[in-house]
Amino acid sequence: MLFKTYSVYTNTIKHLLHKQSLINPLFNLHTKPISSLKVVWRKDPQLDHAIERDKQYKLCSKVVKEVLNEPGQVIPLRYLEKRRDRLRLNIKIPTFLNKNPALFDVYHDRIRPKSEPVRFVRVSHRLRNFLEEERRIVLKNEEWIVLKLCKLLMMAKDKVLSVDKLVHVKREFGFPNDFLVNLVHRYPNYFRLIGPPEEGKSFLELVEWNPEFAKSVIEQRAEEESCLTGIRVRPNFYYKLPSGFFLRKEMREWVRDWLELDYISPYVDVSHLDQASQEMEKRTVGVFHELLSLSLFKRIPVPILGKFNEEYRFSNAFSSVFTRHSGIFYMSLKGGIKTAMLREAYKDGELIQRDPLLEIKDKFVQLLEEGWQERAEQLRLQKEEVKKDREMLAMMDGDMDGQESSRELDGQEVEE
Repeated sequence: MLFKTYSVYTNTIKHLLHKQSLINPLFNLHTKPISSLKVVWRKDPQLDHAIERDKQYKLCSKVVKEVLNEPGQVIPLRYLEKRRDRLRLNIKIPTFLNKNPALFDVYHDRIRPKSEPVRFVRVSHRLRNFLEEERRIVLKNEEWIVLKLCKLLMMAKDKVLSVDKLVHVKREFGFPNDFLVNLVHRYPNYFRLIGPPEEGKSFLELVEWNPEFAKSVIEQRAEEESCLTGIRVRPNFYYKLPSGFFLRKEMREWVRDWLELDYISPYVDVSHLDQASQEMEKRTVGVFHELLSLSLFKRIPVPILGKFNEEYRFSNAFSSVFTRHSGIFYMSLKGGIKTAMLREAYKDGELIQRDPLLEIKDKFVQLLEEGWQERAEQLRLQKEEVKKDREMLAMMDGDMDGQESSRELDGQEVEE
């Protein structure tokens, strides 16, 4: 259910709430700390399945990046085997290679000139073709990547973010591996790199504020609706609880009143707001909504979001926001990792609006599926060969039995 919203004057609200709290004890809920408002977590199987469905793709992608980061993009198979725990790969590398034949080639070479030849892993020809396609897609969407990067900086407290943290989230937002080396330097009007990256203390700073970029997804949606209807639409969150999910009466009242507060853009300065205020809660939810909207899959692991506590002014207990606002977010526990998901971005577990950079994922999955189909065909042919061999042996056994019977009959005739 999408809560209907209208303008509310803060001072009037405070006066009325204070007056009502003297009459009705339930209104004391509005004066309680926000952190004390609890909502029971409820599993959403469809959204959990969306994460599970991408598990194989992400695992293969991690192994590919591991090899690509090696000198010459080759690695001894036994070295890769030693990294299985770090890659969270629960099968041995030879088994992984057999199951995904489109990704790598295995060949023999020497680690040192006089050493015995060992098995090496290198990028396959088909994977190299995919990497070329990936570069083409990134180049085609470069403006979108620049916009995303600007927005991340514009939401930050001092319009500055640590390079280490940006590298850590590049996969979540679809930034190319070399975005700090190539892309940033091509846009000096937007970005300035501060400090040497090799020392691990470098930062990316926003140079120019573009007001067109400082519009959140929610604000853009309200503008579009206003243009279509001719009626001014106030920006606010879509709030829809999943089927079978209910809030206690007092919590419903709190959510209703909270939604009636004015929307606070994630791009405005909020240094004057109290961290424990409802207005700050509104702004925090707005930042999370915008971050998830900019991400590739409209979901981000909670520990990754936690790395930006200081830059985006999150409280230490920020993760409770995702369960407190269950009509906006879902916090999945799939895979033993908390993942914040944007409910409105999914329908029946499928993304509604896909990020243009997801074309890269589609091409990679297509490559994987080609390899899987080839392997399945090879296994089918092998089974047919085994079946034919067994039938041939059975026929030969039958012929031999027939010959033995014939010899026995001939012997009986001779005796007679």
